[in-house]
Amino acid sequence: MKIFLDANILVSVLNKEYPLFTYTSRILSLADRKKFILFTSPVCLAIAFYFAEKKNKSVSAKNKIQILCEHINITATTRSTVFNSLQNPAVNNFEDGLEYYSALENKCDCIVTEDIDDFYFSKIEVIKSENFFDKYLSK
Repeated sequence: MKIFLDANILVSVLNKEYPLFTYTSRILSLADRKKFILFTSPVCLAIAFYFAEKKNKSVSAKNKIQILCEHINITATTRSTVFNSLQNPAVNNFEDGLEYYSALENKCDCIVTEDIDDFYFSKIEVIKSENFFDKYLSK
């Protein structure tokens, strides 16, 4: 299963934000299982770095992002990603469009985010971390 992680999932893990950390850290640990392939975008990494840097020092934030990047796949933000986001009239938030098309172009099965309403236009499953955990991991 290919899983796209939104920036708020990464921020939750990097900053140990409870109660989400309970679920998001377990989802991130799926990177070690062959059944799951985790993805995120450069945009999500930039957002996650910004919030990690606010809570920690820059060096610590960079180290955390470095470790994260060693375990998950990073999508490409291509010309196609940008133009698909711009040309889809259903996409009101450009950043969400970039994330969505990054996930779609990498054939992700779902987007894990705490802001599911931001992806109202999605043709793939959009799910909160707790619901993902309950649906796919708690069996």
